Amino acid sequence: MAESDFTPDTRPGAALTPGQQRTRARFETVIGAAAPFLDLVLAVGDRISRLAEPEDYEYYPVRSGERPPDKSETAQRGE
Repeated sequence: MAESDFTPDTRPGAALTPGQQRTRARFETVIGAAAPFLDLVLAVGDRISRLAEPEDYEYYPVRSGERPPDKSETAQRGE
């Protein structure tokens, strides 16, 4: 059985006590309630960074897996 086949409630090992289950539920509730606020913080930060420096001069695009032929390769082929 692969490790990904287990959910947090069905994985082998010690079961959570009722107190641990309540604590986990509280944390999940707080994270769920804070998520929209955190998304807003990220959106505002993104907008501010774009206004502050609209052009990113340090950005280098990712190269594709295929590279152009070398000059020496094209010379050997007579192109």
